[in-house]
Amino acid sequence: MVSMSNSQVPAAPNTRALTQDELKTLVAQAALEYVVRGQWVGVGTGSTVNKFIEALGSIRHEIPGAVSSSVASTQRLRALGIDVRDANEVERLAVYIDGADEIDGKGYMVKGGGAALTREKIVAAQSDRFVCIADASKRVPVLGTFPLPVEVIPMAGARIIRQFAAMGGRATIRMAGDKPLVTDNGQRLIDVFGLSITDPLAFEAEVSQWPGVVTVGVFAFQRANICLLGTDTGVQTLCFD
Repeated sequence: MVSMSNSQVPAAPNTRALTQDELKTLVAQAALEYVVRGQWVGVGTGSTVNKFIEALGSIRHEIPGAVSSSVASTQRLRALGIDVRDANEVERLAVYIDGADEIDGKGYMVKGGGAALTREKIVAAQSDRFVCIADASKRVPVLGTFPLPVEVIPMAGARIIRQFAAMGGRATIRMAGDKPLVTDNGQRLIDVFGLSITDPLAFEAEVSQWPGVVTVGVFAFQRANICLLGTDTGVQTLCFD
């Protein structure tokens, strides 16, 4: 079940449509309200999160530090003077702030466009609350429009691609130039096109069991508790029960 309300962060005067970059800035600023002062914060990865990291710098003296889901986010946080610790050093996080490639009406998400899905899922799992920040284009009725990222062990790549083909998906190895992209964990990424994920919980449970799959980019078991959705009229707050 989802409840909706408008936050106290208004959009600019409605003389023109806001750009996607402006919408990202809007939700990033709104997310500061969910940072628990005096407690560790989990920080995700991606262009919207980069905006949040910039905003988090303004209250860096009010938090002990952060646990980050990627090398890139860690570098940005430390550049602002925010202490970043390994996940093993922090028992729990009050909140995890991250973006999404897609989010549906129940808070289920597709993530991994920034190649950090495994660490994102780890940090989300040790957080009390997951706050998703996204622009309105990421809201979908059914997951699957965005290519589904799956982190895999290299030797299993071809077989996993065939397994997705049997489900009706078209999977390809994600490239970085003329070579396969290597994740922060030293693994490969597969992007799967053409899926309609109508039962995210069952889908995540099934694919996670395939030998060679490190992490599937469906976040159903670690779904969002709240989504701050950037729109031309302001930040829409979606609460998922």
